[in-house]
Amino acid sequence: MSALAGKIALVTGASRGIGKAIATRFAAEGAAVVLSASRLGSHGDQPGTLEKSVAEISTAGGRAAAEVANLSEIEARADLVSRAEAHFGPLDIIVNNAAVSKMQLPSQVSASDRSWMFDVNVNAPVDLAQQALPGMRERGRGWILNISSSTSQQPLVPYPDSHMAANIICPYGATKAALDRYTEGLAHEVAGDGIYVNTLAPEAIVLTPGAAYVRDIAERRPDLVEPIEMMAEAALALCSGQHVGLVSYSRQLVHSLGLSVHSLDGREILGDAFLPARLDPPA
Repeated sequence: MSALAGKIALVTGASRGIGKAIATRFAAEGAAVVLSASRLGSHGDQPGTLEKSVAEISTAGGRAAAEVANLSEIEARADLVSRAEAHFGPLDIIVNNAAVSKMQLPSQVSASDRSWMFDVNVNAPVDLAQQALPGMRERGRGWILNISSSTSQQPLVPYPDSHMAANIICPYGATKAALDRYTEGLAHEVAGDGIYVNTLAPEAIVLTPGAAYVRDIAERRPDLVEPIEMMAEAALALCSGQHVGLVSYSRQLVHSLGLSVHSLDGREILGDAFLPARLDPPA
């Protein structure tokens, strides 16, 4: 478990869900990880906290630190890379996982909601990449992974859920389509500098702790849900290999690379790209 030994990573949106899983998997592979989220402690009934996520990684023997930043605010994200680097040193890896969504019909989504989604889902990843690139170029290495979504493309007919569901994801999906396009262009610009930029999206809905609606879907349609370890394994591959400008999907990438899917602590092989989601995912 040393694929990222000596590496330093920043993972945004890491208090829970996919971001926490990626940070945990990276720490298990030897990386020192800075986890970022919009708040340190709990908020309402949302599961997981930044403080708890850092403590769990540290208790397991990893190196982790927290940085609070509301990525919808330009000032809050303006120095996030330098603040992250103050913990362990210059960043080798950035995983832009944080995202927000407002499910509205494309004919009705407001200007303020569009701006909010584009700020967090597109502008923040661009800003963080631009902050980190000078140092990565100087050192001749770096990995930037932007977490995208299958909603960047219009669902095929017949829709797996409903006509309304297929429509209301459009504004959010548009931000992810923009992120995909930016990622491809940046990847080809900096590939000669030894910096590898890619996007990764879940193949299906990711089953995370506390997501009751996802559990309900998993019980009815297990084919629409994937285990969180799938995303963590694919993210590890993209942040340790030399892939340029991939707009990739979790199961497809794991399958095409012939990878085994490990537990988040890296100690157990759970299966391969066909691994089904468990109804009781890791906390």
